[in-house]
Amino acid sequence: MTGCRMRPGPGLTYRCAAGILLLLLSTGVASAREARVSNVAKGEFTVAIEPLALENVEDGDTRGRMTIDKRITGDLVATTRGQMLTGMTGEPGSAVYVAIERVSGTLDGRAGSFLLHHRGIMDRGAQDLSVSVVPDSGTGGLTGIAGEFRILIEGGRHRYEFTWSLPATD
Repeated sequence: MTGCRMRPGPGLTYRCAAGILLLLLSTGVASAREARVSNVAKGEFTVAIEPLALENVEDGDTRGRMTIDKRITGDLVATTRGQMLTGMTGEPGSAVYVAIERVSGTLDGRAGSFLLHHRGIMDRGAQDLSVSVVPDSGTGGLTGIAGEFRILIEGGRHRYEFTWSLPATD
């Protein structure tokens, strides 16, 4: 490897790591992510949220904990069970939440389950929401699934667009 010379000095670790990464990419070791079949699933869901006890709270604490359960219809037919942690602030329109849900169902004729990770931030009304599949969480026919789950709320109805991919099969 030309980028990994055994000379002492700054940058040796960086050059070696870069050289190893290039070697892995060129030999196909890291190419498992390249051979994927991508798709977009669309539909609707209903959601039920129930409060849960939160440990170690103090008076005036603005944190919360809740269950989050969904029934998903459309291209993905599934149910979810999860938990959410929330944090409110004294500023109207500013808050945060994180959640993890286990999704069990059928997608494109494949039955299995996977985990979704939510990260939502409101900064004085400006929303930043990310809901993504936890790497290596897929089971059954959904083993190897990756993707982003986009939540759309219009007129009180919850819709989704789930951009997902699975490893290509021979």
